[in-house]
Amino acid sequence: MVFPVSETAAQRLKNDFDTFLTRLPHLPQGDFAVEALLTLLRMTEEDIDRLDWKILRASLQDMERAFQVFHNYRHVRKIAVFGSARLPEESEEYQMAARFAQCAASQGFMVMTGAGGGIMEAANKGAGADQSFGLNIELPFEQFSNPFIEGDSKLINFKYFFTRKLFFLREADAVALFPGGFGTQDEAFECLTLSQTGKSPPVPVILIDKPGGTYWKAWNHYIQSHLIPSRLISPEDSCLYTLTDDLGVACSAISGFYRVYHSSRYVGDELVIRLNHEIEDAQVAALNENFSDILISGQIEKCQMLEQETEHQQPQPQQVSDQTENLPRLRFRFNQRNHGRLYQMIAAINDMGGAPDLERPERK
Repeated sequence: MVFPVSETAAQRLKNDFDTFLTRLPHLPQGDFAVEALLTLLRMTEEDIDRLDWKILRASLQDMERAFQVFHNYRHVRKIAVFGSARLPEESEEYQMAARFAQCAASQGFMVMTGAGGGIMEAANKGAGADQSFGLNIELPFEQFSNPFIEGDSKLINFKYFFTRKLFFLREADAVALFPGGFGTQDEAFECLTLSQTGKSPPVPVILIDKPGGTYWKAWNHYIQSHLIPSRLISPEDSCLYTLTDDLGVACSAISGFYRVYHSSRYVGDELVIRLNHEIEDAQVAALNENFSDILISGQIEKCQMLEQETEHQQPQPQQVSDQTENLPRLRFRFNQRNHGRLYQMIAAINDMGGAPDLERPERK
């Protein structure tokens, strides 16, 4: 069945496209815009069903809304909080989630939830609307926007779980998981999969239970008794997460992760770790002695911002806008396989610093 485009819609598209072509030479990321449009043009020549186009359209609309909302907060560190929508306000888990979010907000983090009830409501309540995001999913039942994020400009409604999860994990500088059902388990394993495979930058993942609770202990028993002995994961992969029933430990695990470590990125075939302050030569030597097994070749070396880090960053380098251009760095050829060991190295680097600054997290 053919659904012709109306003349009005065609004219509007032509006008918008003419405007785009006029602005193109001045767009800072014009090359990416051209590639995206060329992909769409190629798809129009292929035999793609109407349903496929509807999925593509809705996915792009999801992403457009999220990009717009998060843009003004792109240099603020955020914590994604996951957990059951079904836990009532009187439950210990709900109360802990509210206190955890309050602690996170007091440290300068913003809190992202799924905008629903239960743990999500508790986290938005604890952080407050000004420090909260809500990433709501459209469901025929159960999911609704809780009163602590409803009507806020930072509430985003998603049609698809996969686009919603993309932004949860793209924006998160830490992940906190409270007890929950299939969705929480999915989010836990997704976070760990991305960390284990290096598809997301290192972030602390904290599994939080009520005092004396066994939810995450039982989960961890499965990991320790089945996955590790069967060599389905490496023993060091246990370092990808922290399990606790103590809110003090949970908050410290997140702030401590950024005590010395700031962020990391690949520059060519080297991993560059940015530091909040420089470490001593003897400490770098200790890192080389203890973590030589994760190097392809060469050594871990100190450096300042590399020239390649400023390439393709217009109108100004990202390091200028996010204030990281003057941060000291470590550079090395990581094997991109032993990410559990990389987390151990980050922990060792953080042990080389003083007490974390709890007033605010660093800009990212």
